[in-house]
Amino acid sequence: MVTEVGLGAMDTPHSAEAAATVEAALDAGITFIDTAREYEGSEFLLGQVIRERGGTDAVLASKTFRHTADGAQRDVDRSLSMLGVERIALYQLHDISTPEAWAEVMAPDGALEGLQVAQYRGLIGHIGVSTHHTGLAREIIQSGAFDTVMLEYSAFFPGTAPLIDLAASLDVGVIVMRPVGGSGRTSIMRGRIAEGYDGLLTPANLLRYVLAHPGVSVAIPGARYPSRVRENVATALAAEPMDEATRRSMEAEAARFYEG
Repeated sequence: MVTEVGLGAMDTPHSAEAAATVEAALDAGITFIDTAREYEGSEFLLGQVIRERGGTDAVLASKTFRHTADGAQRDVDRSLSMLGVERIALYQLHDISTPEAWAEVMAPDGALEGLQVAQYRGLIGHIGVSTHHTGLAREIIQSGAFDTVMLEYSAFFPGTAPLIDLAASLDVGVIVMRPVGGSGRTSIMRGRIAEGYDGLLTPANLLRYVLAHPGVSVAIPGARYPSRVRENVATALAAEPMDEATRRSMEAEAARFYEG
């Protein structure tokens, strides 16, 4: 069990307040932090904070970009060393978004087999996968091989809602990436708000939109600053159900986002 809002730590290291941002997440009670071997400086940053705090009870999730068993096992070992922990709660196959990648990781001596070995050794707890391919996502979810799936979902990208329903029906945890649209859109939104925009399309409402889906296990907005973490937590704590009309209005405005 994790908090409904986590921390996506891909971009966190690229900030002068990087360590303070991770500290803010942990101090606010966030219990899920997502990273990856190839996120520049991310595992190193988390490891520094964890060591300075003397450990953490948060669920750490990392990822391998490798498609072979040996490559995946090496990445697990590197992640353990970098994070300074003896066990990683969730390890994921990253960006399995083409049929070729899917075939490679599922083949004998593929990355899934490597993660299963690491799981048997007690080095990782659960096995997950991230994908940007909605067609493959259905097959991935139905394969029975994964405990979690990471999908993009937001008012900008509502088409994965049926996949979230499917995952929930099969007891597959759903991690939502880019819940507020991604850093580029978020920057534009914040600029518009500073200029006086008072419509529906705000970071807080976008996060509410995602959290309103009952099949979502955790949303992981990225954050580079402690203030953003605190805003996300406050939104989650105050979130109320979002009616269907509001959801559809947000989707319509999101579709017009770059107009004008």
